[in-house]
Amino acid sequence: MLVPKKKVSINVRIQPNADRNAILSYINGILRISITASPVKGKANKMLLAFLSQILKTSKDNVRIISGHNKRNKHILVHGLNQEEIVKLVEPKNYNPL
Repeated sequence: MLVPKKKVSINVRIQPNADRNAILSYINGILRISITASPVKGKANKMLLAFLSQILKTSKDNVRIISGHNKRNKHILVHGLNQEEIVKLVEPKNYNPL
């Protein structure tokens, strides 16, 4: 029997050039994240995906940007987790910012 693969898209707003990588809030379906990298040559996107994969406890291959590559507002696709699991993992008490 085939088990359907879980995948969820989430809306993310990033703040590049921040003092630290951190989840700032998750309100109204938008995950706000600060990233230390600059938005030059994809550095902030690369760090965002690495940070999200760490927070979500999944492989970097399971997290990808599907739209907003050159914008602060991004649409991220996460494989292997459902919405409830993601919401639980991004709660401030469940992670330590870098």
